[in-house]
Amino acid sequence: MKNILAAILYTGLVALANPAFADLAKAEAMRDGDMKKLTFHSEPKPAGTTEFITFDGEPLSLGEYEGKWVLLNFWATWCAPCRKEMPMLSELQAEFGGPEFDVVTVAAGRNPPPAMETFFDEIGVDNLPLHRDPTSGLAREMGVLGLPITVILNPQGDELARMRGDADWASDNAKAILRTILAQDTAG
Repeated sequence: MKNILAAILYTGLVALANPAFADLAKAEAMRDGDMKKLTFHSEPKPAGTTEFITFDGEPLSLGEYEGKWVLLNFWATWCAPCRKEMPMLSELQAEFGGPEFDVVTVAAGRNPPPAMETFFDEIGVDNLPLHRDPTSGLAREMGVLGLPITVILNPQGDELARMRGDADWASDNAKAILRTILAQDTAG
């Protein structure tokens, strides 16, 4: 009982101290099933600044996504959990993607472009980017120690939450959490 009261008090104090975190506390409390693995940070963390590349080899950075919410997913062609999870990320992009939100996928390490295309073709994903981090520079900078890793970035480019391992991102719970997080733009 003490822990429940402490959690309620903590959530209330966080909401009063920083209204932008009010919905994050609400989103965190909503976690169920696979989403219990989604860890919210008590304070925003800087995201990586190391460049990665587009499928065609053009330089890109996370800074180019500032101004919108990003669900950043690190994956690899050889990663079985990534294969299971990617169609669910595609569903999130189809439902939520637009000027305020994007699912951004980055293949970390050595992933030959033809293998990346085959991976997406085999699982029927055609609405997510085939970005590459061939040297794993961004992945290392962001502390990606296994795959998949999914990170939620706010419009300022800060990391707010992280999940290690795959999850059902197309679940009702995941979508409700995402709706709550995205509502911060209109509330805060």
